[in-house]
Amino acid sequence: MNTAIILSYDGTAYHGWQTQRNASSVQQTVTEALASLLGQDVSVSGVGRTDAGVHARRYVANFHGTHTIPMDRLPFAINAHLPMDIAVSGAALVPDDFDARFNCTRKEYTYLIAPGKIRDPFAVSRSYFYPYSLDVDAMQQAAQYFIGKKDFAAVRSVGTPVKSTVREIFTCSADAVGALVRIRVSADGFLYNMVRAISGTLLYAGQGKFRPEDIARILASCDREQAGPTLPPQGLYMTRLWYDTTPELDQFHLAADEGVPGGLPI
Repeated sequence: MNTAIILSYDGTAYHGWQTQRNASSVQQTVTEALASLLGQDVSVSGVGRTDAGVHARRYVANFHGTHTIPMDRLPFAINAHLPMDIAVSGAALVPDDFDARFNCTRKEYTYLIAPGKIRDPFAVSRSYFYPYSLDVDAMQQAAQYFIGKKDFAAVRSVGTPVKSTVREIFTCSADAVGALVRIRVSADGFLYNMVRAISGTLLYAGQGKFRPEDIARILASCDREQAGPTLPPQGLYMTRLWYDTTPELDQFHLAADEGVPGGLPI
């Protein structure tokens, strides 16, 4: 049987989602928890790779294996074998050909910036501390230039080879929520470090280094050096997922809650 699970995790202690030979990963930790629970080897497929230090408020994975645990009890059973920084919140039987990665049609990431003179020691691993003020209105104006189907080579790092650097961004926004600046981007797919580079480019717009209308020129250049910096991983979260052809997942809220412990608005 093919089982989908919905989980969330604090990525601080992990070298990303994907299993690494010499480093702790979320995928390996979940795989080992399932193997311990079910008494069998399982292969866990995740909706996407998150880098070291990146978090997920909503994440979908699936695994094939035989078990008789009711779906409403399975999250509790898995959580008993997981560390406190990973939690499964839902489970459902899905078609045999369902794959968490390839059936996902759209993803949203959120990046949190904490501008100000004094850093919050309780948020340093969950947001990017920036010791200056930012013009959030300018950031929001600049964000609109990222929306659409475009070549995003200017806001990606060299990493996994891809056939095309064209992606479609459906939404891109920047707003102030309490003391934080929140950047949200949803797209049909993302290039390596794309959201962190978009966030760095919007940061430059908020500093006045770029005018909002400069974003069009930067994207047209396809030159990574023209855009802003790639911001650190700890401010990045996977926050929403879309599955159009899997009604089994409709019962689950696949968007992040507006609030989390510590008051971070994701």
